Amino acid sequence: MDRTDTTAIASAAGPPGTMSWAPAPVTTAAPEPAPVPVTTAAMARAYARSVVLEQWNNAERTATEAALIDLSLVVSELAANAIRHGGGLAGFEVTPTPQGVRLAVHDNSDVVPEAAFGPGNLPTKHHGSGYGWPVVIRLARDISVDPRPGGGKTVSVLVPLV
Repeated sequence: MDRTDTTAIASAAGPPGTMSWAPAPVTTAAPEPAPVPVTTAAMARAYARSVVLEQWNNAERTATEAALIDLSLVVSELAANAIRHGGGLAGFEVTPTPQGVRLAVHDNSDVVPEAAFGPGNLPTKHHGSGYGWPVVIRLARDISVDPRPGGGKTVSVLVPLV
């Protein structure tokens, strides 16, 4: 039996350069991509925040400002890595869960970052890689890196909000 979640999708319903978000039913097996691509880290942060404020928060739970800051850090790192090292941001999804939000960041590179499954230690010296993956490892859970059909990969994480 397919479980259905509500995932926010971006749409260009307003004037050029503006975006609005609306819920769309999506099966967990095959989520629908946003009709308007999220192409920058700033767009990804705004989109993720809107999903939390409009779909995750409710009468029983509300994400704290600290949780939203943690979410913004994780989104920024994953989106920037896809743009800088992954041949571009090929897709971005935010799915509310009871614990927080699941992020899926798609890029165009098959290369799995070495630090993705590391201990999350911060570097003592800058050797070409920075604080990004250690921050993601410390703030997110259930990290996976999976190949995409036709090339590229998807980095998926759960960012707890409770």
